[in-house]
Formats: sequence, structure tokens, C-alpha cells
Amino acid sequence: MRLAEKNYFLYKDKLAIDDIILKIDETNSSINSVKKDIIKAINEDNFTKLEAYLKDYSEIISQIQKNNTENAKLETKLRESGRRLREFSSTITHLERIHVNELILNSKRILLHSFWIILLSSIIISHLISRKILQSLKLIEKMTLSISEGNFKTLKDIKSNDECGSVIKALNFMANELRNREEQLIQSKKLASIGVMTAGVAHELTNPLNNISMIAQTYLELYDNLSRNDRIEFMNKVESETDRMKEIVKNFLDFSKPKEPHLKQTDINLVIQKAYKLMQNMLYISNIDTQLELDESLPKIFIDENQIQQVLVNLITNAAQAMTKNGKLHIKSSLDKNKNYIEIYITDTGKGIPPELLPHIFDPFFTTKGEGGTGLGLSVSYGIIKNHKGDISVESKVGKGTTFTIRLPIYNGEEDKTNG
Repeated sequence: MRLAEKNYFLYKDKLAIDDIILKIDETNSSINSVKKDIIKAINEDNFTKLEAYLKDYSEIISQIQKNNTENAKLETKLRESGRRLREFSSTITHLERIHVNELILNSKRILLHSFWIILLSSIIISHLISRKILQSLKLIEKMTLSISEGNFKTLKDIKSNDECGSVIKALNFMANELRNREEQLIQSKKLASIGVMTAGVAHELTNPLNNISMIAQTYLELYDNLSRNDRIEFMNKVESETDRMKEIVKNFLDFSKPKEPHLKQTDINLVIQKAYKLMQNMLYISNIDTQLELDESLPKIFIDENQIQQVLVNLITNAAQAMTKNGKLHIKSSLDKNKNYIEIYITDTGKGIPPELLPHIFDPFFTTKGEGGTGLGLSVSYGIIKNHKGDISVESKVGKGTTFTIRLPIYNGEEDKTNG
């Protein structure tokens, strides 16, 4: 439009007026089509001014076209109106550029704020999710440890529906199944123990009864030919078999009704030495080399001295019977790593126990001695140690020897009073 205006003034080209009018119409049409956007950019007042400047310019052009002759006054007004329109156009262009820059700057700010909001939200959400997962993992860890210790308690009110919740539900199911299987196993073992116990008692009593029966029959057949000393010898044999039956019944009663321990503060090393002195003659006759390795710094513990001595005598007897001459017996006392238990090791170099028999070594009436054992000694020992809240275990290798380990707890004062 300005180019056509220059052509009009420089070359007096009247066709340039028609071109200017055409450009003004196109400009009005374009402005009206994007009026809302222009108002947003330059505001409504500036838009009104733009329309006014354009209208003024358009009216002067129309007057020049009607006169169709050169008119210096109209041409001066046209120059002045064109200058105002050009300057105002430059101003609104500058305003529009400022508005665009503000839009870009605001967009950058929105993007930056959005980035930090998303980043912060991600950190918070990640923290909450990881915290929830860690809590579930701790529950799973606690539950698996509990199950490994034989506690099959399940978790209730599981709120998590994710993978961890599924694992906890599976552990609950496993715990219930293990509890049911354990109860079934215990019941089966009880029934099996009753059967073994009944068979053992019957077997142990049958032998002396058969011997008494045979002695009585022989005694009757030979009675007339027997001297007084022979008759006394027969009766001594009967008495011996009767004493054997009494011992079997006594052991059975001790096993079925274990005595309550009478706990008192005791030096465990003194108990070991007393048990060793009781067995010293037997070990000497058997030509067994015995080594005592006792930790003199052990604290005193609360035990029933007689019962623990009975256990030690029983284990030393078994060790001596398992060894041939020139065997070696090692008795050691020490404190465990956590200083919660006193440990007593009784190690022999005997023939050892086959692996398949080890799980039954503490079962009542189970013996590896044949006719020479009642099978109650280790069972009674096991019960005594358990009554002291301790533990007894065995390790053995065939041809190498056997080690029995006794663990007795170190009680504090309050527990001692309770147990005493």
C-alpha cells in the first residue's frame, strides 16, 4: 500500500489510487477475520485506533479519487495520514512482538515449573512406593524367619494387592500347610513312639522273665540232686534277674515322669570333674586316655547338679563302651560365641554311629548296644537337658568317633528365682 502511494506521488500514477483502495479493502478484510487475536495482542483501544487511522487514510484516498485532479492539500493530508498509519503500525508491531515474547517467556516458565513439579512428584511417589515395598519385604523377611524357627503364625489384614501382597498370601498358605503337616507328623511320631515304647518294654521284660522261667524249670528238675549252695546260687540268679526287671521299670518311670530339676547356682566344671571321678576307674581299666579341657573363666549357672551329673556319666559311659582299648576321650567346656550358653563337648574315638541311625539316637528304647542297653539313657538325658532349657546334639563319623554337645543357658537373676 505504501509502495502504491510512492508511485502516485513520484510518477503521478492515478492507477496507484485504485491499487491503494484495493489494498485497503484487503487489509480491512484481514483485520476483521483475525480481530480477536489482534485485540489479544495489542488490546482493544489500540485496535480501535488502528481502525480509525485506516478509515481516515481510506477517506482521503476516496477524496483524491473523486477529484481526479492534483490537489496539494489532499496530498499533504494523505502523506500525514499515511505517516500516522505507518508509525502506528510500527508501534502495534512492536507491541505484538512484546506480547509474543511474553507468551514465549510464560511458556518457558510454565515448562520449567511443570518440569520441577513432575520431578518433585516423581521423587515423592517413588519414595512412597519404595517405602511400601520395603515394608512388605520386611514383613516377608520377618515371616520367613518365623517359619524357619517353627512358628507358623500367619499375617492377617493384608492390605497390599500388589506382587508383595501375593507373596505374603502365598506364605500364609504355606504356613498353614506346614502347621497342618507338623501336627500330622507329631501325631504320627506319638503313635510310633508309643509302639516303640511298648515293644521296648515288652522286649526288655521278656528276657529276664524267660531267664527266671528257665531257672525255675531247671531248679525243679534238679532239686533233689542240688546241694544247699547250688540252691542258693539258683535263687541268687532269680534275684539278679528280678533286680534287672526293677532297673528296667525304674528307668521307664524316670523316662515317663521326669523329675523336676532343683536348680541352684553351680560351677559346671566341678560337676564335670565329679562325673569324671565317678567314671575314672572304668576309664582306667578300659585303658582310655582322657583329656579334660575346662574353661576356668565360665560363669556359674543354675542347674540341678545331680541331673546334669547323671547326663555326663551316661555320655561318658556310652563313649567308653564305644571305644576299644587305647581310645581317647576329650571333655571340654567353653562359652558360646554370643556368651549366652555354656557348651560341653564329649568326644570319643570310638566306632561312630551310622548316619541313618543318628535321627533316632534320642528315641526311647532305641539302642546300638544290642542286649547290653535299655535304650533309655540318651532319652532320659535329652529330657533332662530340655528341662534345663538347654539343648543336646550329636555328630558322628563311622570309624572316626562321636561328639555329643550339651548347651546350657546362662540365666539372669530374675529367671533364676523363677526357676528355683
